[in-house]
Amino acid sequence: MDPAAAAAAEEEGREKPPVIYTMENKPIVTCAGDQNLFTSLYPTLSQQLPREPMEWRRSYGRAPKMIHLESNFVQFKEELLPKEGNKALLTFPFLHIYWTECCDTEVYKTTVKDDITKWQNVLKAHNSADWLIVVVESDAKKKNKTNILPRTSIVDKIRNDFCNKQSDRCVVLSDPLKDSSRSQESWNAFLTKLRTLLLMSFTKNLGKFEDDMRTLREKRTEPGWSFCEYFMVQEELAFVFEMLQQFEDALVQYDELDALFSQYVVNFGAGDGANWLTFFCQPVRSWNGLILRKPIDMEKRELIQNQEATLLDLRSYLFSRQCTLLIFLQRPWEVSQRALELLHNCVQELKLLEVSVPPGALDCWVFLSCLEVLQRIEGCCDRAQIDANVSHTVGLWSYATEKLKSLGYLCGLVSEKGPNSEDLNRTVDLLAGLGAERPETANASQSPYKKLKEALSSVEAFEKHYLDLSHATIEMYTNIGRIRSAKLVGKDLAEFYMRKKGPQKAEVYLQGALKTYLAEGWALLVTHTRKQLAECQKHLGQIENYLQTSSLLAGDNHLSEDERKSFCQEILDFANQQAENEGQKVTLPMHSFAQLKTLHFDPPNAVVHVGGKLCIELTLLSQMPIPVRLDQIAIHVHFSIEKNSYRKTAEWLTKHKTSNGVISFPNEVAGFPLSKNNLPALELYEMYERSPSDNSLNTAGIICKNVHMLLRRQESSSSLDIPSGLTLEDGAHVLKCNNLILEPGVNKITFSTQAKEPGTYTLRQLCTSVGKVQFVLLHIYPIVQYDVYSQEPQLKVEPMTDSLLAGIPQKVRFTVTTGHYSMKNGDTLQLSNADAMPILYHPESKAVIYSNTREKISESLLRIQSSEKITSISLPVAPAYHVIEFELEVMYLPSATESAVEKENTINKEVHRKKREKQKQDNCMATVDQKVTIDCPWSIYSTIIALTFCLPFNAKHSLLSAGKRKYVQVCVQNLSELCFQLSNNSLKNFAECTDLQLVPLNLESQQVIYSKQSIFFVWELKWTKEHPLSLQCLFSVSFRPATSEEQSFTLKPFTYEFQVENFFTLYHVKTEIFPPLGAEYCKTGSLCSLEVSITRLADLSEVDRDEALTESDGYCTTKLMYEVVDNSSNWAVCGKSSGVISMPVAARATHKVHMEVMPLFAGYLPFPDVRLFKYLPHHSAHSMQLDADSWIENDNLSVDKNVDDQADSSSIRSRGSLHSAASGEHKGLPMPRLQSFSSGQVFNCSTGMQILVIPSKDDHVLEVNIT
Repeated sequence: MDPAAAAAAEEEGREKPPVIYTMENKPIVTCAGDQNLFTSLYPTLSQQLPREPMEWRRSYGRAPKMIHLESNFVQFKEELLPKEGNKALLTFPFLHIYWTECCDTEVYKTTVKDDITKWQNVLKAHNSADWLIVVVESDAKKKNKTNILPRTSIVDKIRNDFCNKQSDRCVVLSDPLKDSSRSQESWNAFLTKLRTLLLMSFTKNLGKFEDDMRTLREKRTEPGWSFCEYFMVQEELAFVFEMLQQFEDALVQYDELDALFSQYVVNFGAGDGANWLTFFCQPVRSWNGLILRKPIDMEKRELIQNQEATLLDLRSYLFSRQCTLLIFLQRPWEVSQRALELLHNCVQELKLLEVSVPPGALDCWVFLSCLEVLQRIEGCCDRAQIDANVSHTVGLWSYATEKLKSLGYLCGLVSEKGPNSEDLNRTVDLLAGLGAERPETANASQSPYKKLKEALSSVEAFEKHYLDLSHATIEMYTNIGRIRSAKLVGKDLAEFYMRKKGPQKAEVYLQGALKTYLAEGWALLVTHTRKQLAECQKHLGQIENYLQTSSLLAGDNHLSEDERKSFCQEILDFANQQAENEGQKVTLPMHSFAQLKTLHFDPPNAVVHVGGKLCIELTLLSQMPIPVRLDQIAIHVHFSIEKNSYRKTAEWLTKHKTSNGVISFPNEVAGFPLSKNNLPALELYEMYERSPSDNSLNTAGIICKNVHMLLRRQESSSSLDIPSGLTLEDGAHVLKCNNLILEPGVNKITFSTQAKEPGTYTLRQLCTSVGKVQFVLLHIYPIVQYDVYSQEPQLKVEPMTDSLLAGIPQKVRFTVTTGHYSMKNGDTLQLSNADAMPILYHPESKAVIYSNTREKISESLLRIQSSEKITSISLPVAPAYHVIEFELEVMYLPSATESAVEKENTINKEVHRKKREKQKQDNCMATVDQKVTIDCPWSIYSTIIALTFCLPFNAKHSLLSAGKRKYVQVCVQNLSELCFQLSNNSLKNFAECTDLQLVPLNLESQQVIYSKQSIFFVWELKWTKEHPLSLQCLFSVSFRPATSEEQSFTLKPFTYEFQVENFFTLYHVKTEIFPPLGAEYCKTGSLCSLEVSITRLADLSEVDRDEALTESDGYCTTKLMYEVVDNSSNWAVCGKSSGVISMPVAARATHKVHMEVMPLFAGYLPFPDVRLFKYLPHHSAHSMQLDADSWIENDNLSVDKNVDDQADSSSIRSRGSLHSAASGEHKGLPMPRLQSFSSGQVFNCSTGMQILVIPSKDDHVLEVNIT
C-alpha cells in the first residue's frame, strides 16, 4: 500500500478498522509514533526481514527449526490489544514498535516523551511486554538544526526514561534510506533485534496458548465440554503454524483433532458416549461431497463454530484442511491414501452413531468425494507424475466405481426393464440432496457434480460412465500388478453384464477371476464365482462346460446340501435325457466327480506269472451328495515289453517291488489343480522393535519370511484351464466292472484279470460312465504298474552256512525254480562225481515244494542213486512257477597240495614271505574252489557250479637246537569258528632212513583245538651214523568236530609236508664278561672284559664247500664275520664291535675275540648278542657289497638279518652315516658280501644269560621326581 493511502487511513475515525499493510496471514506487529517515517521505511523492512532465517527453539524438547519471519505491520490501536479470554492468535499482535526520528531535546520533552508514555501505559494496561522503540537518525536534520544536542543524548534520555532494565529495547537506525555501509550495518543490527524479539514473543505466547489449550482438553470429561469449542481453539494454533509456514506442525494439530474425534466415536459405539456427540447425530440432509478447491471452507467452519455441523460436515472440513496442508508439503499421494481411509471410516462412523441416512445418499457422497480428490490431485501434478503413481489413486477409482454401481442398482438403471416410478422418485431425491453446484466448479465440464447427475439421468448414460470407470480401474490395477483386485472389479462387471443379458461378455471376466482364485486357493471365492459361471454357461448353451461346472459345484462342501443335490441332479437329468439319443458322449474330468484314494494289488508285490490271477482293489471317494448308478467303470492299461526283459525274473521283480501292495494317491481338493497343499509352510518369526535410547520395547509382531513364495501370483497354466477334448486311449487291455452304485464317500471296487502275455502293464486312465456322460481320469499318478513274467527254470546251489569247511561234512541247499517248466515224473538232476568231493545223503532226506509266493505246498522223500561217476537225484512232480528245495551234505577232501605249495614257495621264497605276512595280517583261511557239473531235465546243456571250501587249519614248522641236539616243532592253527578234536599225530621222514629216529615229545593221544587257537607238536631228531644233509618230512593228524557225534564214515587226516636242510650244528659260540681287575662285580660306567669264543664242532663236510673255503696243503680255512650287537642299549661296546676271522675247518678248532664293554645300567643285564656270518668273496653279484677294509675299521657297522629270507641273508645296514658315505666312495668297486647260516648251524650257548651289575656309587639315595 502506498504512503498516501496510509496517511488517509490515519485521518479516519477510531471506529474504522486499523490499516493492514499486507493482505496475507502473517504475524501482526503494531506501529506507533511517526507513521510517515515508518511508511517510508516499510518497503525496505518488508524485503529485508524474511531474508535471513532464524533458529526457533521451542519448549518440551521439540526439535529446533529454521524459519523465515514475515509480519503484517498495522497502525497501533488500543482495540487491537487482546482482551481477557480472547483465544484468537491470528489477530494477536506479537510485537509493538514505536517509531521516532526526534533529534531536538525540546521536542522530545514536549511531545515525544508524552506520546511514548501514553503508548507504554496502554501496553501495561493490557499486560503486553513485547515492545521496541526505534530512533531513526537522519544527517539532513542535523544540518538543518545546528544547535541541537547530539543524537545520542536523545537515545540516552529514552533509555533512561523507558528502558531502565531493558536497554536493548531501544535501537538506533542510522540513515536507513541511504546506500552506505553504515546504513547497512544499522539495518542488520535492527533486523537481528527485530527477529529476536519476534521469536521471543512467538515462543512465549504460543507456549501460553498451548498450555491453555491443553488445560481445555483435559477438561473433556467434565459436563458441558464442547468439542466444537475445543476444535476452534486448536485450529487457531494450526493457523498460527500455517502462518509461520510450519505446515508439518499445522498438520499435526488437525491429525490430533481427527484422532480425538475418532476415539470418541469408537467409545460411543462401545456404549461410552459423550453428550456433545448428539450434535453430530443429526440426520444427513446434504451429501454434496468434499470441498477441496478452497483453502478454507468458511461455511462448514461456521457450522462447526455454531455447533450445527453434521458428521459429514465435520469430516469434510477437517479433511479439506489436511488436504491443503499436504499439498503445501508436496505430498499429494498421501492425500489419496488419507481420502480412502476417510471415506471408509465415515461409513462406519455413521453406523456407530446410528445417524439416519437416506438410501443412496452415502453412495453419492462417497462418489463425489472420490472424484473431487482425484481432480484435486490432477490439478497439482502433471500427467507423468499421475501415471507413475497410479498405485496411490487406483483405490479411489475402484471405490467410486463400486458406489456408482450401487447407485445404479438402487435407481433401477441396471434392470432389464429400466427404472420405474419409485426408482425415478428416489433419483430425484438423491439429486436434490446434492444441492446446487458450487461456483468454483460451475464452469468445469467434467466436475464430479455434473458426472453424477449425468450418470443418474438415463440408463445409457449410467452404462457409459460405469463401463468407463470399470475399464479404467481394471487397467490401472493390471498395470501395477494387482491382479486380484482387477479380477474382483471384473467380477462386478460380469454381474452387470449378466443383468444386462450379455453372458458372452460376462464369461470372459468370470473365467479370468476363477483362474486367479484357483491358482491362489481362495475356496469361497471359487465357489461363488463358479455359481455365477454356471448360470452364464447355461444361458450360453455350453452344455459340456456347464456340466463340468455343475459337477464341481455338486462336490463343493462350501455349498448347502440342497444346492449340491440340485447341481448333481442337473448332471443326472442330462445323462438320462441324452441316453435316448445316439449322440456323442460328453467327457468330463474325474476329479470333480470322484477321487482315487488308494489302489491295492493282490498279490501285494504286483508280480504274477503267465496264467496267474491278479486282483486290483480301488478306493474311490465319491464327491456327489447322492448315490449315483454307474453303467461301467473301466481301467485302461498300457502294455509294453522292455528291451532288458531278461532282468524281469521273479526274483528281480520281487526285490524291486513294494511289499505291501498299497499305493496312495495325493489328496487333491476338487477343482484345485494347484492346491494350497503344494505351497510351502508358513515361516513365521517374532519381531521386536526396541527404543535405541533405553532399549524399551516399542512394538512387537510377527513377520512371514517366505511371503514372496505364498503370495506370488501363479502364471497362466494349462492345468488351470477347463480341460477340453478329453480322449480315452484305445487299447485291447481294459479292466471293467459293470452296473455299480457309487455311494457318497468311500467306495471299494475290485477288478480281476488273468495274466496272458509277459510284460509290464501300466494303469493309464480311469473312466466311469453314467449314461452318455463319462468322467475320465486322464493320468493315474504316481505311476502304477504290474508285471507279468515268463521265467526260465533255474537251479541254485548255496551253502547253509557262511562258509564251507573242507574235510568235514557240510550242508548245501539246492533250489530249483521251475519257471514255465512243469516237473514230470522221472525228471532227475545228474551230478558228476568228483573224488575230492563225495556227496553224502541220508535216506530220510526230503524235498519241499513251495508256491511262487513262498507258501508251502507239499514235501516228499528224496530219492538219490549214486554210481561211480554220476549221482542221480529224482525230482518230485511240481507244476510250473513253483520252487523245489532240498538239502544234501558234501565233503571236500583236501589233497596233499601243501607239498606242492611248499615246493613252489621254495622256488620263490620272497613271494611266499609276502603271502605269509598277508595271511598273518588277515588271519583268514585258505580257499579251494570245487566245480560240479549238473545236468538238468529242462536243458540240453550242463550247468557248472563252483563251491568254495575253506581249509580250517594252517601249519608251520621250525627247527630248535640245544647244542648238537635237534628238535622239530610243528604248529597247527585253527582258523575256523569250530572246535576240533585232534588225534593220531605223526611225523615221518620220506627218506626212510633207519639211522634217523623222530622221537615224539607229545604223549597225549587226543587234544582239543579251539577256535582261533594253536597246538604245538615237538619231535627230537636222533641219528646213529653220519647225519643227513636234509630231511623230507610229512606231518599228519586226524581231526573231527569236537561237538559232533561219531560219524559213520572216516574223515581224512590233515597233512603237512615240509623239508629241513643243513640243520646240524657247525659252530659253538660262547660269551663271557669279566669284571675289572680287583673287582668282584661289574659296575656301571666301568670297563669290563668281553670274551667271545667260537668253536668248530665238525670236520669238513659238503656244506662247507662254498666260495669262502680256502685249501692249502690239505689245510682248509673259511672266513667268518662276527658282530656284537646290543639291541636293548644296556651295553656300550668300546672299540671294534665286528671283525673278520679266518677259521680252520676242523673239529674243536677255537677262535677267541676280546673286547671291552661298559654297562650303562645296574641290575641283572642280559649279555650282548653275538652274530656270525660267512664272509664271501666279491664275485657274487646279487647281494649288497661292502669293502672289507672299510667295514673292518667301522665299529658302527651292524647286520640286520632275517633268518627266514635265506636268499637275502647278506644284507648289511649301517646305523650311522658312515655306511652311506663309504658306499658313495666305493660305488662301482668289487665288494665282499655276507651270508647268514642256516637255522641250527650256529648255537649260541650264552643266549638268555645275565650278569649282575652294581651301581658305581653306593649312596642308598632314591631320587623321586613328582610333577
